[in-house]
Amino acid sequence: MQLTDRMLTLDPFGTLQLQTGANEAPVDVVPVRAFPLGCPRQFIALVDQQGHERFWIDDLDTLPPETAAQIEANLAQRELIPRILRIRNVSSYATPSRWSLETDHGSAELLLKTEDDIRYLPSGALLITDKFGLPFLIPQQSELDHHSQRLLARFL
Repeated sequence: MQLTDRMLTLDPFGTLQLQTGANEAPVDVVPVRAFPLGCPRQFIALVDQQGHERFWIDDLDTLPPETAAQIEANLAQRELIPRILRIRNVSSYATPSRWSLETDHGSAELLLKTEDDIRYLPSGALLITDKFGLPFLIPQQSELDHHSQRLLARFL
């Protein structure tokens, strides 16, 4: 079954509602990515309030643009992984080290326990997890300024 605009609607409170059959009442659903970092536009489940999967989406690109936009907007409200735009300073080139950052959500600091907390993702992005388990993302190293790239290279 293909997901259409008529099947997925927003209620007056901005909640996604799925209606799979003509005689069925709409069900409140939330989109959940199976692989949020490795395949962000693929493998998305629409689950109800009890956590039961109601619909599976293999790829957002196969949906009508309006439907895909509704799902992406809902995901953006629920997910938060700050993207590192610039590394201003690191306290030490040995771990643990404190990093002063600029992210897409403002200034931040992270405490890097070990170099093992920096992981390459299949897309080429880097996922950095701080001491408290908070993830930070660098989508492409080449998008960082030269100073940030030099600081990062010391830990890779």
